Amino acid sequence: MKPDKESARGLAQLEGFLLWNAEVEGARRQARRFTDQLPWLTTAQREDVERVYVTERVDASRESLTRIRDRADELREEYSERYARLRTRCVAVSTATVGAATGLCTVLTLLLR
Repeated sequence: MKPDKESARGLAQLEGFLLWNAEVEGARRQARRFTDQLPWLTTAQREDVERVYVTERVDASRESLTRIRDRADELREEYSERYARLRTRCVAVSTATVGAATGLCTVLTLLLR
């Protein structure tokens, strides 16, 4: 792999890591805010509720991101196919246009002799 591609991939992985950690930390903050509204919980109960809340939130985020990733892959494939068809048509039209112009020039040259 080229160094530029390795750097870009490394940066993308780092960005993903940081974004995911921010998501997990956000879930922890929300869990703490939630349990703060339940002052009658014991410390152990509070920890259990926070753990379950964070787990559920992280699982939901993971599922959501997986659906988004899968859809992005589908769209990438769809648009790649469309681009390939468009490119083929453009090359065909360009070739036909050049051929027609060449033929027209040849005919005009022969007629004007």
